[in-house]
Amino acid sequence: MLKSDLAQHGRIEKRLFLGGTIDMPKQDCLLHHFNNNSSGSESRRTSLPAKNNAVNYFSLRGCDSSFVKRRHSYYEGKYNNIRHSYLEPAFSSGQDSCMDTNINRGTSLDSRCRMKERKTCKDKDSANLYIDGDTEPLDSSIIDHLQASNDARSCFAPANIIEDSQAIRCAEFHPSGKFYGVGSNSRTLRVFDYPKISELRKNDAVSSPGLVCKKTGHHKGSIYCLGWNPNGDLIATGSNDKTLKLMRFDVENKNFIGDEVDITVHDGTIRDVCFIEDSINKSSLLISGGAGDCKVYITDCTTGKAFQAFGGHTSPILSLYTWGGAMFASGSQDKTVRFWDLRIGGCVSVVTPITSDLSINKGSAVASTCVDPSGRLLVTGHEDGACVFYDIRGARHVQMFKPHASDVRSVRFSPSAYYLLTAGYDGKLVLTDLQGDLTRQLPSVSAAQHADKIISARWHPSDFSFLSTSADKTCALWVLPPV
Repeated sequence: MLKSDLAQHGRIEKRLFLGGTIDMPKQDCLLHHFNNNSSGSESRRTSLPAKNNAVNYFSLRGCDSSFVKRRHSYYEGKYNNIRHSYLEPAFSSGQDSCMDTNINRGTSLDSRCRMKERKTCKDKDSANLYIDGDTEPLDSSIIDHLQASNDARSCFAPANIIEDSQAIRCAEFHPSGKFYGVGSNSRTLRVFDYPKISELRKNDAVSSPGLVCKKTGHHKGSIYCLGWNPNGDLIATGSNDKTLKLMRFDVENKNFIGDEVDITVHDGTIRDVCFIEDSINKSSLLISGGAGDCKVYITDCTTGKAFQAFGGHTSPILSLYTWGGAMFASGSQDKTVRFWDLRIGGCVSVVTPITSDLSINKGSAVASTCVDPSGRLLVTGHEDGACVFYDIRGARHVQMFKPHASDVRSVRFSPSAYYLLTAGYDGKLVLTDLQGDLTRQLPSVSAAQHADKIISARWHPSDFSFLSTSADKTCALWVLPPV
């Protein structure tokens, strides 16, 4: 695929570990990097069998053929109405045809040439679909830098660090990627400029980002969560003062405008928020959840009034996630994930991710949730340090693995879903490579680290960089080390 096509669809994502001139399967390139840079325990974790140069991205019994076709066209950049797939009900009454499906992507140029010679991809309905990678390989000098490092934690370096008098709980990128908002226990809301990553140099000192605007004493309590609507002209925050605040943001003048709206429907700490666009009424809907009555509230941002409340969880809601359309997911202290559909006006499915092989206590509180861009794969982070992959349409568990020693407070797919970023109370940010078979062990590496518990981590919408917030009273912007 052409670079211009990729840029148009927002699917350019730099390879962190792979590429260069190493003539081996891409998984083996990754293992080579790990074995050179990691401890023995980490090396054992990455001992994946590589059958051939075509790396399985998604090999699940029970995958439906319609999903395979959509994912193929989506990653080829030819699926022009991507939101249509998001709007399809994830839990239809009819049963889709099932097949054993191997979706292979991101392979090396040589292996792609060999696959084309075998004409494996001549039929897009074939059980084996090979998809050209939609990212550019990392520059060979960066590969050399990473492989020469003796410490895997140096994979990413901090470009900006924000300091506060108290723990920083949340940070979210503006949809444009030009700004990011930060909320803390000091009750302060700040918006910062996102730096030009291309202008960073190796010897540049870590600096504070440019402050765009600021609200001190924004809440009476700690700011637990914040979110931007898809258009980027609204920002919402939630707090342990039991209130939601909604404000307008002027992108051109880089400032808050108008009066803030207080929403007081919750009777407990508000732990997470997200937005859904109402395309019919041309307005944004704010989804919020937390402790107290453990309900999910839907607020019309035009009127500032909550018009719907979804009950079902029996313990505090800890995380919310929407991937487009009318669907969203909620994770709770009650060890379940609930999927909600605004068109139906309620819950359409309940999942209890299995985090242990023991016959008892198979679940753990769901601290974080995320769904991949196709709306097909759920990942959850749990308080026992486990992460779980769940096939939504196939209604089956795919894999459980433990990248952290304690609570996993954030899970996020990278913009093109090649990597999974997780953040935990063990102070580590872990990057897991998803280009292998998701039913097997997945290679992972510690990408960055804080001095205390990490509370959240978020990818930039297009760049290969991310934010993290921590109990060590800092928020860091992490980038690949300049060379």
